[in-house]
Amino acid sequence: MRMRIVTGSARGRTLRAPDGSETRPTSDRVKEAIFNALFSLNAIEGAQVLDLFAGSGGLGLEALSRGAAHCTFIDSSRPAIRAINDNIEACGFTDVSTVIAGDVLRWLERSTEEFDLIVCDPPYAFDDWATVLEQTRGSMLVIESGREIAIDGPWVALRSRRYGSTIVSILESTAGEDTSIGC
Repeated sequence: MRMRIVTGSARGRTLRAPDGSETRPTSDRVKEAIFNALFSLNAIEGAQVLDLFAGSGGLGLEALSRGAAHCTFIDSSRPAIRAINDNIEACGFTDVSTVIAGDVLRWLERSTEEFDLIVCDPPYAFDDWATVLEQTRGSMLVIESGREIAIDGPWVALRSRRYGSTIVSILESTAGEDTSIGC
């Protein structure tokens, strides 16, 4: 599948996918639907973004292209880290990006950082959603999965849509007024 930045300052830039079959790129149609919904929720402009299971970095790069202030990309795959770094450079976002090579769940357990927007697109076989929902700190969380996910912890679902075999849920934090984005 050809991947590209859909809109914004890096519109049309082609993204390199990591070598191997571990990464499942988000289609342009799904990416556009996600970011149109996030735009309507005023969740992108100036946001501090976290891209979990980043793969090619396509979701975080799309957020940067649409006006996010910074994105932290995390993935444990060496081919993914190489692709993310190449894509960041190709899009001109080196000054507003941080790439972390490591296990996402271990990083979440140790981190105390909070983000305005978190995008999470793990491999379809991933099944530790409870840890992701419990350990992720921020205002808004977008999850992509191949099945319905039970939402609990400090999150409430704002929207959930199916796009073929992909289910996208946009969640809002219930952790307190300070980290909540109004609709």
